[in-house]
Amino acid sequence: MTDLREQWLIFISTPIYMILIGGELLLSNWQENNKYTLKDTLFNVYLMFLNASIDLLFRVFYVCIFYYCYQHKLINWQSGFIYWIALFVTEDFLYYWLHRFDHEIRFFWATHVTHHSSEQYNFSVGFRSSVFQPLYRFIYFLPLPFLGFNPLDILLVYAATQIWGIFVHTQLIKKMGWLEYILVTPSHHRVHHASNPKYLDKNMGMFLIIWDKLFGTFQSELDATDYQPIRYGLTKNIDNPNAISIIFHEWQQLTKDLFQPNITLKQRFNYLFGPPGYSHDGSRKTSEDMRKDEP
Repeated sequence: MTDLREQWLIFISTPIYMILIGGELLLSNWQENNKYTLKDTLFNVYLMFLNASIDLLFRVFYVCIFYYCYQHKLINWQSGFIYWIALFVTEDFLYYWLHRFDHEIRFFWATHVTHHSSEQYNFSVGFRSSVFQPLYRFIYFLPLPFLGFNPLDILLVYAATQIWGIFVHTQLIKKMGWLEYILVTPSHHRVHHASNPKYLDKNMGMFLIIWDKLFGTFQSELDATDYQPIRYGLTKNIDNPNAISIIFHEWQQLTKDLFQPNITLKQRFNYLFGPPGYSHDGSRKTSEDMRKDEP
């Protein structure tokens, strides 16, 4: 179930992606700074394909739920400029919380971690999707049809902001002037993908950075003289990742933690729904623990 407008958006954006990735790849080789590796890029394509396949198979289900909610809408909009601005801002706000909970609740982090598992940072990493996210992502957007926004318009705006979300995965663009105060920029998103303690779980927005500034998750990219250079990837990267481990490694560890002997029900709950890095015996650290321990 795909809107014709969404198909045109994909049709127009695809060659732009190819040009951007091709240009960045050529520049990377010319500068000899190894922003791309073949294995990592193939993983990005592989994860994107799996995510898109699940989304396509599951789309009829969640769009039907959207339409059910839309039939019980609380607001009747006159389609126009205010309608589209309201939809865009509200959807971006809801995405912020989806993304934030993906980072702060281990059950969801086990899915989202695949997007952060690359030690590279380039345009192709924008396609490194959280494979199983389509199975629950729609829940966060259920308020939108209740608020009177057409389900196909919701999908269109999400697809449009995803284009921007891919664009910000680059090291080529440093700062964007006054836009840094309003939008999620490549600089902001480099912080988001960093594994340095100060940068962990920061800058969760998709398009607008204002949510991070309002809710305390904003962190600017610091100059190398003020802080250590950015390290991309996870705080503990996957050893020899393959097609299976890159998707399920965190689920495997979560299962081990959850069913270890001699722990309380509360501790099991915290392993499942607490922050990533939680451990009942202090053997691992959450992002907040790492920030406190950092000089």
